[in-house]
Amino acid sequence: MTGVSEAGSLARSNAAIVVGGGQAGVECATSLRQNGWPGEIIVIAAEELPPYQRPPLSKAFLAGEMPVERLFLRAAGFYEAERIQLRLGESVTAIDRRDNAVVTSEGTVLHYAKLFLATGARPRSLAVPGAHLEGVGFIRSAEDSRRLQPLFTAGSNLVIVGGGYIGLEVAAVARKKGLSVTVVEAGPRLLGRVTAPVVSSFYEQFHRTKGVDIRLGATVSAFTGERRVRTAVLADGSELPCDLAVVGIGIVPNDEIAMYAGVEVEPGEGVVVDRAMRTSDPDIYAMGDCAFALNDCAGRRGRIESVANAIEQARIAAAHACGVEPPSPAVPWFWSDQYDLKLQTAGLISRGYDRAVVRGDPATGKFAVFYFSDTVLVALDAINSPAEFNIAKRIIARGGAGLDPERAADLGLDARQLLPA
Repeated sequence: MTGVSEAGSLARSNAAIVVGGGQAGVECATSLRQNGWPGEIIVIAAEELPPYQRPPLSKAFLAGEMPVERLFLRAAGFYEAERIQLRLGESVTAIDRRDNAVVTSEGTVLHYAKLFLATGARPRSLAVPGAHLEGVGFIRSAEDSRRLQPLFTAGSNLVIVGGGYIGLEVAAVARKKGLSVTVVEAGPRLLGRVTAPVVSSFYEQFHRTKGVDIRLGATVSAFTGERRVRTAVLADGSELPCDLAVVGIGIVPNDEIAMYAGVEVEPGEGVVVDRAMRTSDPDIYAMGDCAFALNDCAGRRGRIESVANAIEQARIAAAHACGVEPPSPAVPWFWSDQYDLKLQTAGLISRGYDRAVVRGDPATGKFAVFYFSDTVLVALDAINSPAEFNIAKRIIARGGAGLDPERAADLGLDARQLLPA
């Protein structure tokens, strides 16, 4: 798109415009002000709610244990105090790179000195008959969780499509509320993309002891019902009673606005950025779930879907735009709460590993798995083992060398003794 300037020649704007009101967008706006951005800072967010955190949506908020106000990332009055303008319920429909301007859904033209894309991602859809029926949904927004909350009643039949973090977190909430839960996972094991077989097996057995029916190597071919969903039909022809269904089979980056503007995009992967989070247009940055970025832990480009990554990339982009020293890249880390289990992950197994060393006994519900490539520690999964998680993060940040795999398994050593001198 070109030529949206409103009146002939236009003096260059000093505004920073952030597109997206999630964790990355708010962190970027906050960091810009902290780093001394002199002009306007405008956050354009499609949702009507003030910017909020998303991890509780599949846990405490879904369970009805957290009021919506506790989701908010900042207290009331913060944005005004920091001179950050929020434009809620509004989205960007086009970017004009020639005039450094965006057009919003309200028909407003806003000019920028720097543009920050924190557009996030959307749930990957399940293209099967009946996916449109009431009761079939995703969990990506507060409204998604709100729609599901009234349906989470004891005795209802819930079918979860996908055995990743979201699916298992929802399963845990549902079982605690007395729902009958079936998890349908296409792969041979749960959490197959993100962890080792020993951890997958542990979570499978734990969920089964809580009464979850787990179908591995299975797919949903259709949902049936007149207006509301009543049945989930599997590819093998079997049918599951289904009062509601949650689909959690991954996300798709929201990179179309960049692509249509001629900014470089890797199809299906996101907006291509350099180490400063700049896109192919030096006045445009991207961060969070929409960014296809270099990552030293992975040794390649990729997207890391985590709050910690969104915050880090936002801070890097804001620092670079303000001309100050950016923070050093951190070790990627993740977490998942299910029942009384806290899974904490440091590093990336996608880098590749040839040895998984178990520290502790999975039967106790407290153990850790160290992932080595040769003798280099590349990742760790810690289940109710925060000390091992913290030590592993420090070792990976140093390059991963110095920890003998045999020592990692030795419970006679305190976790602090695993840290190389």
